[in-house]
Order: sequence, then structure tokens, then C-alpha cells
Amino acid sequence: MNDSFTLGRIAGIRVGVNWSWLVVFALIVWTLSESIFPRMNPGLSDGTYVGMAIAAALLFFVSLLMHEYGHALVARREGMEIDGITLWLFGGVARFKGMFPSAGAEFRIAIAGPIVSLALGVLFVLFAWLAPSPEAVDGAAAWLGYINLTLLVFNLLPALPLDGGRVLRSALWAARNDFAWATRVAAWVGRAFGYLFIAVGLGMFIFQGAFSGAWLAFIGWFLLQAAGAEDRYLLARQALSGLRVRDLMVRDPVTARPDMTLGDFTDEVLSQRRHTTYPVVEDGRALGLLPFRCVAEVPRREWDTRLVRDCMIPRDRVPVVNEMDDAIDAAAELSDGDVNRALVLDGDRLAGLLSVTDVARALQIRRLPARPIPA
Repeated sequence: MNDSFTLGRIAGIRVGVNWSWLVVFALIVWTLSESIFPRMNPGLSDGTYVGMAIAAALLFFVSLLMHEYGHALVARREGMEIDGITLWLFGGVARFKGMFPSAGAEFRIAIAGPIVSLALGVLFVLFAWLAPSPEAVDGAAAWLGYINLTLLVFNLLPALPLDGGRVLRSALWAARNDFAWATRVAAWVGRAFGYLFIAVGLGMFIFQGAFSGAWLAFIGWFLLQAAGAEDRYLLARQALSGLRVRDLMVRDPVTARPDMTLGDFTDEVLSQRRHTTYPVVEDGRALGLLPFRCVAEVPRREWDTRLVRDCMIPRDRVPVVNEMDDAIDAAAELSDGDVNRALVLDGDRLAGLLSVTDVARALQIRRLPARPIPA
């Protein structure tokens, strides 16, 4: 799940927000202010309901962020590298680099988030029940306790990629010492839950007219897609096993200088070696990437005045890998970017260029056939 914009770093971990979070935030505020809070706390003003809804929605997403930080901080303690946390349509996701060190480590990482949700749910319920506070505050706190405990139960369903599915996989992995088999079984269970949610949700929507049924079906569709992604990731990991970036990357790629005009670039570089993307290098230091589409978007009359540095994508917005990185981890970096290219760096200096095509070629050559779910 890609970030649409970055909020910043907390405890050294980057936090981003996907655009879909804004849609869900608006839906939660609307639902709380128009339906749930007026029913739970009748007699308050419309402005109070809106204020309660905005505060509750913000604290809800703070709760989700704390849930993901539970995963991330335990993962860091287990020696894993954290790529970041993204808030999106279904709440949040903490992204890790590399494979879980062991079944026990995956269990501890997976269960950390639900433990945080349990603690938050209990604290909000106790606050609403015991603290002498205004009715509006009590109402918002009660809903936050309910929603955190509800999400706790949902997240503990044994359906990969939910936390419960990762707990299930860790148990299967520990029992048989076979991560691939455990992943296939847990993904199969995830797909079964997905089909069940779709069937029940469509039934509720069609026969009862309940909008919540459509939402349940949508969650089922998400589980199907996510479980399939876990299977595909497993196949890719098996196919790329033992390969590093240095085995796939293009060494000595054609480069551009940042001080070249676009006219000089097309005459000196593009006319001789036509590619879709060019690393931009100055004195051996990689500064970014220049996709040809960015050049094509500039009117020709401006090619003699516009420089390559004006059109390039800066290095901080480009996937960056090391030639000793595992190929599967580099593939994940590429999937998070928009340019389908990664700079391979040795310090600040350019060592090569890695593209999605390079990874796809290796997958095609070394692809392992999928195996059925064992009995």
C-alpha cells in the first residue's frame, strides 16, 4: 500500500497516509454524527454531534496507528527493518523488509497489535464508565472502546493477512518447520473467509437491504485479494531465492547529467541509446531518475532552456537499493514506487539500475509451479 503523502516520523518510523483514508474518515464522521451518536446520546445539538464525530474519528485513527506501532516496535526488537506505516482504507499496515526470522518472531509481531487494541478498548470503556465527564465525551469514549474491541475480534480471525492469520501461520510454521506450507494453508483459510464474507454480505444487502452487507462483501473481496497476494509473494520468494540485486541489475547504465538542457539530452543521449528511464549522475553521484515521459511532457520550444535537473525525479522520491540486497526485497521496493526503476547505489555513487523488467525476467526463468494445499 503506497503513501499518498507523508505525515512524518515517530520513533524513527515513517508514517504515511493513503488517499483512501480521507474517504473513510469522511464516512466515519458522517455516520457518527448523523446516526450513531444521536441514537446513543439523544438530545444534544447537531454541532455537538459533529464535534464528537470528528474527535472520535481522529482518535480512532490514532488507535489504528498505535496498533501498527505495536507490530512495528516488536518487529524492530526482533531485528527486522521497518519500511514504514501507512493509514488507508482498511485502517493501517506496517511494512517490513525481509522475512520473519522465526515462527516465534512472527507470532510475537502479529500478536502485538491486538494486545494494543485490547488495552485501548478496555481503557476507553473504563473511561466512559468511571470518569466523571460530559455526556459528549462519555459517548465518544464508549464508541472508541466498542470499535477497538470489535476490530480486535475481527483482526484475530485466522485469515491471512489479518493478525489472526499470521498467528495461525506462525503456529503451522512452528509445528512443521515449513514456512511455504504454512503460508499456503493460512492463505487458503483467508480465501475461505473472503468467500464467506462475500456470500453473507451480498445476502444481507439483497434480502435485507442492509448497507452493512455491501461493506462486509467488500471486506471479503479485500481478503480474497490479500490472500492471493500472499500466495504470489511466496511464489516470487521461492523463484528469486538466492538471487541478489547484483545478479539482476544493469551495470553501467546510460546516464544523463543534471546540467544538460533537454535539447542536448535528446541529441547526445536519447538519439543514441533509447530507454524509458535514465539515471541522473553528477561526478559519479546519483541525483535521481529522468523518465522519458517527463521529457515528452515538456513542449519542444522549451527544450533549449529547460535542464535535466528541472525534469528529473529526485533521489529521495526514487526506490534505492544496494547490490547485496535480496532480490525479493528489491522487488518489494520497486512495487512501492511509481517509476518501476530503482537506483542501485554504493554509498552515493551509482552502481547500476534495477527495473521491474529485470525482476520479471528472472521470475519467468526461475518460476516455481504452485503446489496444491496439502491435506
